[in-house]
Amino acid sequence: MVRLLRPLLRGTTYTRLLHLWVPMLVESLWLFIGPAHPWVPALVLVPLGLLPAVRLGEGVQARLLLTPGARESGISEAPAATWRDRLRTVVWLELRWVLGWVACLVSVWLLVAAVELAWCAWGHAPSGLPLLDRLPPSRALALLAPVPLLVLYGAVVGLGALVTVCARRLLGPSAAERLAALEERTEQLLERTRIARELHDSIGHALTVAVVQAGAARAAGDPEFTDRALGAIEETGRAALADLERVLGVLRETGRPARARPTLADADRLLESARASGATVDAEVTGPVAAIPGPVSREGYRILQEALTNVLRHAGAVPVRVRVAVTDDRLLLRVRNALPEPIPGTGRGSGLRGIRERAALLGGSARTGPQDGEWAVRVDLPLG
Repeated sequence: MVRLLRPLLRGTTYTRLLHLWVPMLVESLWLFIGPAHPWVPALVLVPLGLLPAVRLGEGVQARLLLTPGARESGISEAPAATWRDRLRTVVWLELRWVLGWVACLVSVWLLVAAVELAWCAWGHAPSGLPLLDRLPPSRALALLAPVPLLVLYGAVVGLGALVTVCARRLLGPSAAERLAALEERTEQLLERTRIARELHDSIGHALTVAVVQAGAARAAGDPEFTDRALGAIEETGRAALADLERVLGVLRETGRPARARPTLADADRLLESARASGATVDAEVTGPVAAIPGPVSREGYRILQEALTNVLRHAGAVPVRVRVAVTDDRLLLRVRNALPEPIPGTGRGSGLRGIRERAALLGGSARTGPQDGEWAVRVDLPLG
């Protein structure tokens, strides 16, 4: 019983009833002008529904009154872009007009019926309401007085649910709107994934360098080495803070393009950071690095950063060979280092997965794993 009466406590029940009554306000004004032709407003709705802006207004009103507070209402809030959308709007306006008439007639008749039954129960004669005008005055009619109210309750809830279903079908997004929404959602997910990779690569690299430097300084016990380690930690921390501020700026101001990210032209910063952590880095760069397209150069920088971070995190201060080669149409990145103990597998961590994802997004390939007694990261990216 409580479950059946629960809609009485929901505000949606009453906002939907209001939505059904709104067209009848115009209809009631027309009845004062032309009571002999109550169907004229229904004809006016046909050309009105062909206006693109009408669909926008109906969508906004339907979302506010039929699905208040819902994040995914299934109702579009956009002007009609095609003739199919305009025809759907016309059908919606006509259907809403019909349902409004039904809601008003049912509401008025059932309320009057409840009052009439109570009136007859007190011994008064019926006032002439159809279907009740032949009832004799009787106290027993008081038991029937709540029946019209229960029927009214069911009609209000049912009509509200019906008009909501119709709104989703007739005012729902078209195929073009659904495709645009899907593309926008995909772009948002890609942006979130990119930001997550950015944070993982930049902050993870900085923390790894700081941990390795601090451990090496403690083990060395040399004030001069400790001073160099603290300087490297400070420089790496500043770079990480700059990266963090840039990413947070993207999150705060989604309408603005992101500021320039580091590229392979800034790779010396990564190499010096790795050397300051105690690793011996043998780097060789061939080809016009400055001529690499921006997206490829930026992703290449992050791939190199993650590869060096993995070396420091898992192998420590070991010799590392870095090769960056730029040809006419390819960018080749190779990072090799001595294998730590125990020998890892092919690499399933989030960092190595990020390397493969970055390469795949650019149409390239990335392979990571043991090779000839060393750990190797081999990335091949097209420049086109």
